[in-house]
Amino acid sequence: MIDTKEILTASMVLFAVIDIVGSIPIIISLRQKAGHIQSEKAALVAAIIMIAFLFVGEKILNLIGIDVNSFAVAGSFIILFLALEMILGISLFKEEAPEVASVVPLAFPIIAGAGTMTSLLSLRAEYDLINIIVAIFINVLIVYLILKTSTKLEKILGKQGISIIRKVFGIILLAIAVKLFATNIGKIVV
Repeated sequence: MIDTKEILTASMVLFAVIDIVGSIPIIISLRQKAGHIQSEKAALVAAIIMIAFLFVGEKILNLIGIDVNSFAVAGSFIILFLALEMILGISLFKEEAPEVASVVPLAFPIIAGAGTMTSLLSLRAEYDLINIIVAIFINVLIVYLILKTSTKLEKILGKQGISIIRKVFGIILLAIAVKLFATNIGKIVV
């Protein structure tokens, strides 16, 4: 059943985890190196990856004997660390800088990375599937628009503006991690 509150919350979680606004400097760097970014293709591939993982991810977990609630608790830790990175301006996760602007560095891992996948399954433990899918499409649209207008956005927001947005979404992400942990810790099947 479509629930506006679930869609809004799931959209905010994905927006914060994908952190496309915080990735603007990376996107600009990719654009400078490659000359062109395929915004449509990157957004479409990211959507396909996220929706596929939303459907197949739980089956993969069941195959290896892990329930969704346990994965959600583990995911809450990943989201916590991502939030700390955003709030404190530190880097806990080390990723190699992509060399070329193509679907691979943009769609995966920048847009649909490990944090996004973890968040999708964590959200699946709490929300209806349709609401998560709508939230994915909302975020893919936002990602597409930001990819298309990244140069203009960097000029408008400036480094301080991007930093403030990252910190605000880091705090929201931190609160979501705590809620996700509290909701799922008692439901773990031993």
